[in-house]
Amino acid sequence: MGISLLLALVALWVFVRLRKVGSREAGLPPGPPTVPLLGNLHMMPTEFAQHKFTEWARKYGGIYSLKVGSGTAVVLTDPAAVKELMDKRSGSTVERPPSHVVELVTGGLNMAFAHYTENWRTLRRTAHAILTPQASARHIPIQQAEASQLLHDILRHPQGFYTHIRRYSNSVILSVLYGKRSPRYETPQTTAFFKAQHEWMLVLEPGATPPVDMIPILKYVPERWAKWKRDCAKTRKLQRDLYFGLLDETKERLRRGEENGSYMEEILARQEEFGMDREITGYLGGVLIEGGSDTISSFLQSLILALTAYPDAQKKAHDEMDRVVGEHRMPTLDDLEEMPYIRAMILETHRFRPVLPLMVPHSTVTAEEFNGFVIPQGSTIFVNVWGIFHDPDLYDDPENFIPDRYLLTENGTKPGVDDSDMRPNLGFGVGRRVCPGIHVAQNSTNINAMNLIWAFNFTPPTDRDGNPMKPDTFDYEKGLSTAPRPFKCSITPRSPERAEIIEREFLEAADTFSKFEFGLSPEDQEFVANSRLPHISR
Repeated sequence: MGISLLLALVALWVFVRLRKVGSREAGLPPGPPTVPLLGNLHMMPTEFAQHKFTEWARKYGGIYSLKVGSGTAVVLTDPAAVKELMDKRSGSTVERPPSHVVELVTGGLNMAFAHYTENWRTLRRTAHAILTPQASARHIPIQQAEASQLLHDILRHPQGFYTHIRRYSNSVILSVLYGKRSPRYETPQTTAFFKAQHEWMLVLEPGATPPVDMIPILKYVPERWAKWKRDCAKTRKLQRDLYFGLLDETKERLRRGEENGSYMEEILARQEEFGMDREITGYLGGVLIEGGSDTISSFLQSLILALTAYPDAQKKAHDEMDRVVGEHRMPTLDDLEEMPYIRAMILETHRFRPVLPLMVPHSTVTAEEFNGFVIPQGSTIFVNVWGIFHDPDLYDDPENFIPDRYLLTENGTKPGVDDSDMRPNLGFGVGRRVCPGIHVAQNSTNINAMNLIWAFNFTPPTDRDGNPMKPDTFDYEKGLSTAPRPFKCSITPRSPERAEIIEREFLEAADTFSKFEFGLSPEDQEFVANSRLPHISR
């Protein structure tokens, strides 16, 4: 009888404890109703999570909570909460939540996802040492040269603009980091990168893999029964083959005395000073390639999509460009100061379609209190950039592309709205996790936005009756970072003289390119030679 009573009491205790799992504890921000054990897990979106998170924000407020099993997630769609918790209290919110998927793929050495450890501090310290504004300015010549090829590629083959942009962004960051450019999208390291990056973004998207960190027993499911494990293994191999292959090529060039001023040359020369071993160095290069390639190409593709879908905005940009620059020369970075509308268009593109709509999740190192709510230690924090940038209380008609909003107020918000908690570069990250390559990225976006507007007309395709077919501005790729799916538009030079200038600028960039054309494949060498034939014939 005693044993039976004891077992009954144990069973009752387990039942009571399990009933509490998934429940929202007292003091947490409000949120969707929970169910026992799962909490809100059964409601979590498996793709395009920013839309559901924003829908919940409109219902439960700018700071709300989700229960994922016994864990807690807090979603911030309030600029004041973001500024206070993520920027001012960045020491407490700098951590990343546990991610078995990230560990499987990167061994915890990807700076964007790494925990707040000595390895992360080493990575961050090294990145900041080499990515200063002054150091970034040294690489403007190769960015301008690659931008001239982007115009040339689009001029010659406009239907391939989507991959021309990808080639540009990848070639720039490879040149800056490793001193080795990609003359074609089909260049092996460029196709390898975008293949690896596609797989990486898919496994990282919230809801795309089982909740392994909440239900640890799932870690022990054999790989043959867990497709997500096979996807992680595939992604890891693709990344390591590329990142460490590029690192070894750079070391070999250094050994031969063929330096050209790339960042990784400096890191390799100062490895001992920075405290970097081979593994950390390889992954630092990898994360910088990811940031430089994916975000820039996504931004430029979104810009072209917006120009195509909103012809009135395009005309205003053309008018300003013609007034400041004209058609007898290409724009330079110095011209941007005289172009308030085009600066506004760049900001509006970041707002309209942020590359990282939910950022990379953060986690709390210590418990925090905000506006009467308690955020427990170890909580996952999502910064809902999409929800902030599409908040109708902050922005007039937020679902449409309207650069003029940034001419009315600094942050594009409604006149009279208190936007003191906003900052234009919110899309580049928060707190101690702000993108270290922001200066290189901004130079690329500014140069290319001006060039594309100066050079081309972007118009939608037409139907059988000749009517323009407005592109779908919501047709975006799934993943942690997003980009428009390939779309159709007609791209034509704005004048014959502009086309001639594009040809000339591209040919004159050959000397700049030559400093970065190491180890090209025979196919790349042939492409380079053929692309410069007009220069030879002259």
